[in-house]
Amino acid sequence: MFDRDRWREIFEAIGKNKLRTFLSGFTVALGILIFTILLGLGNGLLNSFLSSFVDDAQNIIFIRGGNTSKAYKGFQENRKIQFKNEDFEFIKDNYKGKVEFATPRIYRDGLAKYKKESGNYSIRAVHPDHQYLEKTIMMKGRYVNEEDIKKQTKNIVIGRLVEKDLFKSEDALGKMLIVDGIPYKIIGVFQDSGGDNEERIIYMSYTTVQLLFGNNDYLDQINISYNMAMSTEQAIAFSKQIEEDLKEKFKVAPDDQSAIRVRSFAEDIKETMSILRGIYLIIFVIGIGTLISGVIGIGNIMTFSVKERTKELGIRKALGASPRSIIAMVLQESVLITSIAGYVGLLIGILTLKIIGNSLKDFFILNPKVDTNVIIIATMILIFFGLLAGYIPARRAAKIKPIIALRDE
Repeated sequence: MFDRDRWREIFEAIGKNKLRTFLSGFTVALGILIFTILLGLGNGLLNSFLSSFVDDAQNIIFIRGGNTSKAYKGFQENRKIQFKNEDFEFIKDNYKGKVEFATPRIYRDGLAKYKKESGNYSIRAVHPDHQYLEKTIMMKGRYVNEEDIKKQTKNIVIGRLVEKDLFKSEDALGKMLIVDGIPYKIIGVFQDSGGDNEERIIYMSYTTVQLLFGNNDYLDQINISYNMAMSTEQAIAFSKQIEEDLKEKFKVAPDDQSAIRVRSFAEDIKETMSILRGIYLIIFVIGIGTLISGVIGIGNIMTFSVKERTKELGIRKALGASPRSIIAMVLQESVLITSIAGYVGLLIGILTLKIIGNSLKDFFILNPKVDTNVIIIATMILIFFGLLAGYIPARRAAKIKPIIALRDE
């Protein structure tokens, strides 16, 4: 394999067939280039999908109430399903061991003022568990806690951009913020990877909002996270069980799709992964097909090379060269062309993906790239196909009879 004379002969043979060698190498390089770019774009789609859940737990289930679409058990059509605190407790108590975190949500908008600065912000009234469902990162201070829930305190947690908008260079922690005419104490400032909108939110205790705005126990939404020990199928079944149990509790028809809506990330993940698997299959078929066409070109160039060197190979056999050594020489040349062309295509593909970067994020392609494992696998595939492409002409070369080769014109 490391015979200097053999390598010299291989390069001389390649030099005599520069055009055919270039064209064959080009098709291999083009094949691996297309394969790399397509795979990178597929990974970009996956990254885009995952980024949409980056600011939420991936095992979350959203539970929302709507209006009934049909009459059922004496109740009229278009009845509003209003969740209350007892429904939140029902979910926590009824599914112990299956629920990891649980929080209600109440939505409001409010005008916040500090000195001469003011702005309208979204307000979310929540339970302390909401921090883990939303993946809220505390920059300073603390989040809403159980004491805030029990005592219905006027404590709030503001987003990083709320502090920046209203307090400028001041530290907001411990200051009083007026929201819709009511003073609240800022107990924490948070950041969120979900973007600017998520950092322009004000959090407070859901019991505080219930007391101050309506003196009721109404909830707009209930969010929970299921136990991560569940499989995707178990999580989907669990969300359907919750929907069935709540429909029975609120006397809603089992086939009424608008009264109670339960959505699990597990379903979204399953559907999206199914689509991505299809995309990856298409990418694999196209990439491998293009690569094989290049390898066929390698086979052709090796066939021509063997034919042109018939007399030379016959002399080699006459001087005692073994069929094995001739096969090894032809295969070595085939693998060399395939490997170099493949690596060139691979490097161009990786460079192209780096240049693309996030420029295609409007098309749901984020940070397209291929990892090291893929590069290793691609290299192995190249070597295998290179050997395969050179084997048939190599066997033909090994079977050449010296007397016939010497008569070849």
